[in-house]
Amino acid sequence: MTQKPASRIVHINGWPGTGKLTIGRLLAKRLGARLIDNHMLLNPAEALFARSNPLHASLREQIRRVVFDHAVRTDPAESFVFTDALSDDEDDSAMFSWYLDLAAARGADLVAVLLDCAPEENARRLISPGRSEALKLTDTARLQQLRANYKLLRGLAEHTVEIDTTDFSPEQTTARILAHIGV
Repeated sequence: MTQKPASRIVHINGWPGTGKLTIGRLLAKRLGARLIDNHMLLNPAEALFARSNPLHASLREQIRRVVFDHAVRTDPAESFVFTDALSDDEDDSAMFSWYLDLAAARGADLVAVLLDCAPEENARRLISPGRSEALKLTDTARLQQLRANYKLLRGLAEHTVEIDTTDFSPEQTTARILAHIGV
């Protein structure tokens, strides 16, 4: 008989504007989990340095390291929902290993959720009110470039669910994720 994991880690990955934070909030609430949005880890570096400055990447990594180090030490029953925008390149694959290591260290079940939507819908969502104030990407040309040059990272976790959010509300998407993970 297999033992139920002490906690769950849900990693939501998707392009900017696919609904990661909105869905992450809903999912964290339903699971009683802590939400670690990628902008918690990114915005301090964004506020201080241009992305081209090496100190930007250095600060991002230091913040991520501290957050993950402390997440390992939280209550073993604590669950987490993380959001991210990782592509299938070598650096982002290495970044995903942080989630694998965190799940292993906590004895937690890791569920990878991949969110995508039609490019036109993605561009529409990208310019929604409030995104720029949160230091989120709002440049549709940059999004188009990202989508043309990269693919979303997928398939690195034992449990993976892929959802096209084009025609789903955040609540519907959250319900699909919960059904996939058996909640």
